Amino acid sequence: MIYDKKTVTLKDGRQCVLRSAAADDAKAVLDVFILTHEQTDYLLTYPDENTFTVEQEREFLQKTIDSDNEISILAEVDGIVVGSAGVECIGDKCKLRHRASFGIGIDKAYWGLGIGIALTEACIESAKSAGYAQLELDVVADNKAALSLYKKAGFVEYGRNPRGFRSRLTGWQELVLMRMELTDHL
Repeated sequence: MIYDKKTVTLKDGRQCVLRSAAADDAKAVLDVFILTHEQTDYLLTYPDENTFTVEQEREFLQKTIDSDNEISILAEVDGIVVGSAGVECIGDKCKLRHRASFGIGIDKAYWGLGIGIALTEACIESAKSAGYAQLELDVVADNKAALSLYKKAGFVEYGRNPRGFRSRLTGWQELVLMRMELTDHL
């Protein structure tokens, strides 16, 4: 899927461009992925667990561009990729096709400026355009800022997994399971 380019004004007055990640963005996307995963223990993986090469990232991004229902969106400030988010289908079987998962990562130096809500809203809009009925995410219960952002965007909690993540640093991390209904019909 392609996301139409959008510019948002951040809380500090700078401009942030949201746009589809292109295959040529592979190195920048991979770099920000590794950086964001170094900066917090709230994300799914550790930097050393990433096995993607730049070429594999390029192929993944091209696949999302060519897809009818998956997307990768970048956030750029002053021409630098500072975050990314995406929507992926949970499954292609009939009983799962209506569900998509959402993920996001932002360079810690840019937290609190409004990039998170802008990327989240862009992904919600994209998921609706793709025809999904439900968008889902998991968030570490201790990540109060993310929980607040997702609730503000309209996600609701539907359960918890007390042993959702096993952190190398803190042990068990409880995951809050959240969802958003995008349509009210089958």
